[in-house]
Amino acid sequence: MRYVFDFDESLCSACGACAVACMDVNDTDVRNGDTPFRTVAVTETPGEKRLLHFSSAACRHCEDARCMAVCPAGCFTRDAETGFVRLNSDRCLICGACYDACPFHIPAPDGEGRMSKCHGCASRVKSGLLPACVRNCPTGALTLRRTEGS
Repeated sequence: MRYVFDFDESLCSACGACAVACMDVNDTDVRNGDTPFRTVAVTETPGEKRLLHFSSAACRHCEDARCMAVCPAGCFTRDAETGFVRLNSDRCLICGACYDACPFHIPAPDGEGRMSKCHGCASRVKSGLLPACVRNCPTGALTLRRTEGS
């Protein structure tokens, strides 16, 4: 079994509730250099018909996670129950290989300089609860789906 985050841009209002909930549940201290696990962005398409695009981005817990493949310290593992990619930052060499390998550049240094990333609120999911970001998305743009994949 594996859990997958889905995002529907057409439902997103870029309110930031997902990012705030994530920062709250993880005690993220951006003033001291912590990088939020989830960010919200608004981009504009130039031209006659200017369009706004909203996104909510965090670790995608890729099935073929490049961060896992390149980490020289073996910091990354896959949670057997959720399928989420976990990072053991205590083993981190701070080489940045995971950041460079990730197509979304998600792993980022925390306030202490070690790499950190979204853990999918695995403990919440294992207890039958939704991840904080999904739970607090008021429009339903961000969802969590259970699959039978590896």
